[in-house]
Amino acid sequence: MSYELKPWHEIPIGSIVTEAGSSKINHTGSWRMLRPVLHTDKCTHCLICWIFCPDDSIPVTPQERFETDFEYCKGCGICATECPYDALEMVPEMEIKLKELEELG
Repeated sequence: MSYELKPWHEIPIGSIVTEAGSSKINHTGSWRMLRPVLHTDKCTHCLICWIFCPDDSIPVTPQERFETDFEYCKGCGICATECPYDALEMVPEMEIKLKELEELG
């Protein structure tokens, strides 16, 4: 594979969105190695996890947190780190997949 060197003025500027669109079309959850598991018995619905989630993958109402939207969660663990009540646990994705397979029979 060969690369052509270009002068600086011919190199496209990076980090610019050139087309209108939405991040909702990019299901990024397949990148995840760890999955946040919510322990509802510990959750007080303080919504701190929602505030810190960089992927906006935690659906909420003004009073309540719901299960993570795993189509967009990348498994970064920020939600679990920031939760003051230890209501979120980061579990290896493979562990969950194996458990699901066992339940199927």
